[in-house]
Amino acid sequence: MRRLYCPMMVYTRGRFWTEAAVLVENGVIQEVAPRIELEPWVDARERVDWSDLLLVPGTVNAHNHSFQSLLRGIAVDVPFLQWRDEALYRFSPHLDPEAIYYGALLAFGEMMRYGVTTVCDFFYVHQDGLECDEAVIRAAGDLGIRLVLARTLYDWPGAPAGYREPVDRAVARTRHLAAKYQGNPLVRVIPAPHSLHGASPEMVVAGHRLAEELECRFHIHVSEEPFEVEQVQAEHGLRPVELLDRLGVLDDKLVAIHAVWLDDGEIARMGEKGAHLVYCPSSNMFLADGVTKIPQLVKAGVSVALGTDGACSNNRTSVFEEMRMTALLQKVSTLDAAAVSAKQAFSMGTEVGGEVLELPVGRIEPGYAADFVGIDPGDWSMQPFHAGTDVVAQIVYAMQPQAIRRVVIAGEERVRDGSIAGLSREDVVMNVSAVMDRLHRLASKKTNT
Repeated sequence: MRRLYCPMMVYTRGRFWTEAAVLVENGVIQEVAPRIELEPWVDARERVDWSDLLLVPGTVNAHNHSFQSLLRGIAVDVPFLQWRDEALYRFSPHLDPEAIYYGALLAFGEMMRYGVTTVCDFFYVHQDGLECDEAVIRAAGDLGIRLVLARTLYDWPGAPAGYREPVDRAVARTRHLAAKYQGNPLVRVIPAPHSLHGASPEMVVAGHRLAEELECRFHIHVSEEPFEVEQVQAEHGLRPVELLDRLGVLDDKLVAIHAVWLDDGEIARMGEKGAHLVYCPSSNMFLADGVTKIPQLVKAGVSVALGTDGACSNNRTSVFEEMRMTALLQKVSTLDAAAVSAKQAFSMGTEVGGEVLELPVGRIEPGYAADFVGIDPGDWSMQPFHAGTDVVAQIVYAMQPQAIRRVVIAGEERVRDGSIAGLSREDVVMNVSAVMDRLHRLASKKTNT
């Protein structure tokens, strides 16, 4: 199917262009050029009038835990380990495929309304099988969002049983799921050893080997909290990045999540080895994790994408918001107003996210997926809007979610004026409430016994 999108302005090649149009065919951008040049190529019925909207790339949420949207508001204003025990460890043993499905609908539906078109879901509630993993994929398919399922490899005996798998079984199941969805243009499955405290060295190495076999990257939480650094040093006599290097897994396939507590040597080593980072500033603030040294990492050559993390440690799912948090938190932590610019933060949440996930998304250019967002420049939060407006800065620092009017994924309009195609908000709210009523009863029963 062919369409010509005719917006007020298009963000392409690092700037906004007026009088430009975007030609899309079969879910892929074919051309970005002056509207007057492209209009003769298409029938009038194929033209989509966005003359009152700005067309920008869809945002890339490079790290999320969809099931955690069910637990939003549970265990707030507490330290990390208490949060983990009271929210994740208390409820996740009772999560079945139905609960996982509705949690994913809630997570993905909400973030789509906020302009997310691609999400990497770091998923570890396997419950000794693949049904829960399949529930996440089914929810993404029902909504039409582009999904990377980072299937977590987890074998720490202190975690809930539903997280844990032996190394060989975790690898086999992840390989099976990756092969099953290999031809699906909207789904990709990659390995994700949880962390150096959640996965044994053998599991981490196995995850890296599987990434080599599947010709993809692998994701792993790194140095999110001081306790991990202290534990790794006590057990191995090395800091986390040093241990990853010793294990032979620190290379251009590694995508570190958080990386808050790195020293200068670790930062340099990540850059030298071509590793990547997903930064989740709101979650780091909520859990009092600390502040990742983004300018230093970027200077070292580490590519930085953005993620929201799970909604019980953020508690929002907007990458546009993470752009704002990235720029502001880095400014105040470095006492440098230029530490991270609006344009740099915007790039992290769009094109760099696509690069880190190895997907052709995050840019409005030929050959890239037709994933984009229509923003209303007339919204209150976008004012004043005039000829001299720095539009990227206005989006990053000022825009509120209600300014997002349209969301297109793979050339199909999925969100219009806050409503998601084929999805009833009332049905999702009703089902999520029923799921949580049941989970609270089960968790309370277990606590009382």
